[in-house]
Amino acid sequence: MADRRRRGSGTDAGTPLPAELGLEELYGTPEELETEEEDLVVVPPVRLPAEAELAAAARTAPLLELAVRLARWVAPEKPVDEWGELGAEQEATAARELGLHLTDAGELEQPWSLAVDLGLVAVEGEPEAARPGPALEALEQADPETVLDLWFTAATVVAGTTVDAAVEDAELEEEAVEAAIASATGQNGETEEDEESEEEYARAEERREETQALLDDALQTLYETRAFAEDTAAETLPLGVLAALLVVPDGEEPDEEMLGEITEVMITLDPMLQDLAAVGMLDYSPIDPALFEETDEGELEAELDDTDVARFGQVRLTDLGLFAVREWLLEDGYDAPLIGEHAEGTAQELMEYLCGSSNVMPEAEIEAWLSGREPQEAAAALLEASRGADITAPIRRRFTVLALDRLGEPAEPAARAVLTDPHLNGVAAAWLTARGADDLPEPSQDIRLWSFVDVLAGRAITEAPDNDAARKMIAEAWVDGPDAAWVADLWRVDHPYTTLVLNMIGAAHPDKGVAKQARKAAYKARSESNAGRARS
Repeated sequence: MADRRRRGSGTDAGTPLPAELGLEELYGTPEELETEEEDLVVVPPVRLPAEAELAAAARTAPLLELAVRLARWVAPEKPVDEWGELGAEQEATAARELGLHLTDAGELEQPWSLAVDLGLVAVEGEPEAARPGPALEALEQADPETVLDLWFTAATVVAGTTVDAAVEDAELEEEAVEAAIASATGQNGETEEDEESEEEYARAEERREETQALLDDALQTLYETRAFAEDTAAETLPLGVLAALLVVPDGEEPDEEMLGEITEVMITLDPMLQDLAAVGMLDYSPIDPALFEETDEGELEAELDDTDVARFGQVRLTDLGLFAVREWLLEDGYDAPLIGEHAEGTAQELMEYLCGSSNVMPEAEIEAWLSGREPQEAAAALLEASRGADITAPIRRRFTVLALDRLGEPAEPAARAVLTDPHLNGVAAAWLTARGADDLPEPSQDIRLWSFVDVLAGRAITEAPDNDAARKMIAEAWVDGPDAAWVADLWRVDHPYTTLVLNMIGAAHPDKGVAKQARKAAYKARSESNAGRARS
């Protein structure tokens, strides 16, 4: 999919950590985390229904369903014109015999063309005749995957033809304007030999690229809306809002020029979205044509209620649309993950995915992984997977806490079983204490300090706080954290994020004396780390 708003090429840039943004500027980060800055494309993960459910929806997509009905209707054969089209007389016959109520001439051109393109109808012979094609017979007995493949081809064809139609409409409008100007100025308006010049061809190609990019932008915006929506109502956008998202830069208010462009985008998108709705990609209520008359006559009210707003168009990407847009993104080399893709893997594989992906929804992935698993065994496996002192271990432990919270009481035995583990004591004890446990053994001073660094590092990395948020984080941590007197010795803690935590304390602690001690300790920690690397 072409896209004006997306950035970069979608290539893997190593192992980015969740919410890593800003850490180096605020606190410094371990050298292992330093990566070259790239414009990464982040496509949010989405949920898709089962393949069988998608295939069932594909079979009932209006345009494909009508193409299939036409393919059955031509049996054993029906005459067509020299271009392989039905013609007005045959269209009228087809409509009558299929019980269709056509309102416009040529209404069957699109489903007929799609039937031919998909191989549902075969046009052959002398004189030419239409017969059911091989794809029709295959479709009757097809498995869900085959049905989806056929539907996806149909969606791709429709997406391409609707862009072509929009470009042709724009060209006709431009030609009409040029003809009007020529008539007013006394020029004949004809090009030499009526042939399209190279300049005109280039302009047409540029217009097609722009129109394709506009549609791609609109579909990706609807894709992201589906990904982040909390309910079905939030998945639907008014057409004007969708157009504004494509026109107005983030953080800006639309000016008069932008408002005009928003209207143009709405008018351009409207017929294209109608075509995509016909193939099942969208739920779309188009712009009410009467609005244009009301606008011209000044009848449109300044204050609009929900019914009035709906007349300007409303659009939602269906499950089939979500499937199609994701397939196009994958074809273009983007990482477009599905929530639950790693649900069948081990706890270690889940943690590697959560820590190594920049476009991940941890809570949703954890919920999918936990589904159907025995709670105590799942908790034990996740705690085991979060053990370690490597650079992603604090993040794994943060994600494990999310899982423990979701499991609740059944996870308590697994948490108690790791209280003697120096890497897991802090996270397990904190979780159990938050649930009201008051019988936990007192950890050693070394474990308390190590756990303090670990928990604060995990929060800093996953939340990427600004200075205000960091101050609040420090204040919260300090309630059960180290006494100010031992901040100066925190540099001795053997943890990959000791320097980061000390830098954060030095930058954000409200007590200037403590902050100064932390900055000195951070310098010692960096020096010790550098010396250690030199020795190795």
